[in-house]
Amino acid sequence: MLADRDRIFTNLYGYQDWGLKAAQARGDWDNTKDILAKGQDAIIDEIKASGLRGRGGAGFPTGMKWSFMPKESKDGRPSFLVINADESEPGSCKDREIIRHDPHKLIEGALVAGYAMRARAAYIYIRGEYIREAWRLEDAVKQAYDAGLIGKNACGSGYDFDVFVHRGAGAYICGEETAMIESLEGKKGQPRLKPPFPAGAGLYGCPTTVNNVESIAVAPTIMRRGADWFSSFGRENNKGTKLFQISGHVEKPCVVEEAMSIPFSELIEKHCGGIRGGKDNLLAVIPGGSSVPLVPAAEIWDAPMDFDGLKAVGSGLGTAAVIVMDKSTDIVKAISRISYFYKHESCGQCTPCREGTGWMWRMMERLRVGDASVEEIDMLQQVTKQVEGHTICALGDAAAWPIQGLIKHFRPELERRIAEAGNMAEAAE
Repeated sequence: MLADRDRIFTNLYGYQDWGLKAAQARGDWDNTKDILAKGQDAIIDEIKASGLRGRGGAGFPTGMKWSFMPKESKDGRPSFLVINADESEPGSCKDREIIRHDPHKLIEGALVAGYAMRARAAYIYIRGEYIREAWRLEDAVKQAYDAGLIGKNACGSGYDFDVFVHRGAGAYICGEETAMIESLEGKKGQPRLKPPFPAGAGLYGCPTTVNNVESIAVAPTIMRRGADWFSSFGRENNKGTKLFQISGHVEKPCVVEEAMSIPFSELIEKHCGGIRGGKDNLLAVIPGGSSVPLVPAAEIWDAPMDFDGLKAVGSGLGTAAVIVMDKSTDIVKAISRISYFYKHESCGQCTPCREGTGWMWRMMERLRVGDASVEEIDMLQQVTKQVEGHTICALGDAAAWPIQGLIKHFRPELERRIAEAGNMAEAAE
């Protein structure tokens, strides 16, 4: 279990004030000028050595991503950092807590990361529904400007760095990095074809890196305490601490910071008071937000909660939004509801996703009531494969994977419903 002294987010629950003075008392903005004085390449090397991987779902090595940015502008274009605070993944609620209670960690992180990538400014793209969180973030940014921590000569370092807060309009697709950039530019939020990648041509055609809130917020603490400290948590290739968001059928749903690779059972027993109705009442878990396949109870119980551990059981860590479902759950209805979400949120740019998400949802609704034939389960599986991997962005994959997980682990339940509906139809005749 992670010791309190090793927690990065020390005001996660808002027991203390969120403002600048309280944040400084907790250690934020402590000699930030000295961190910047280490130099841009030294900061990137430290982040690489820490083993930090992106906390937004994809898990790409953060330091490596930062290193893709050009070291000097050959044509006068500035570079930008875009911070993804859209947090639209169903089940995710960690970035909201950071912004609500510890916003200065994010703003300081933006300065450190922006400086390392030679960025002129950071744009924090926050979800439209996060109304009070956006106000809080704007207030915190103003505090940082007033104190000279950002803006001209940020922290007295001689580096000019601006931070802008941009409110989104509540589209899930804008969580995808290129759709977010399109939305920031005032256009319809639709993913771009890659290449060019954002590091070459991103926001306003300038070199851009898009990172998740948590990935950026932990950077100053890593720089202060060292890469060795951060990499002392978790298994190889799965380093550091992580915010887990546990919801659903547990005694105490919560957001908690823990070491990577903590076993699922320990996470649930220590922080959530166990499964509602006991361990034997667990049916399945979606371990990383709605876009990853579910894992049945028997396979998830001892699984390490990290990128590789969950990949090994056919799922993924995603944003670590752990959705726990006990045996009272109508699992087919739950997955059908997720299918409707992806149908609704598809931007419609790619034919497989535009047509496939609607088709899959309608098929799921029929399976929910048993109004199908057994052969159609295989047909549905085939359609998920035609959508997966055939779209510009990963929304097609996100729509396909929950259904694939259901068919893989709960096919007997689907067949039972079909048989039951058939028996009822025969009896009615």
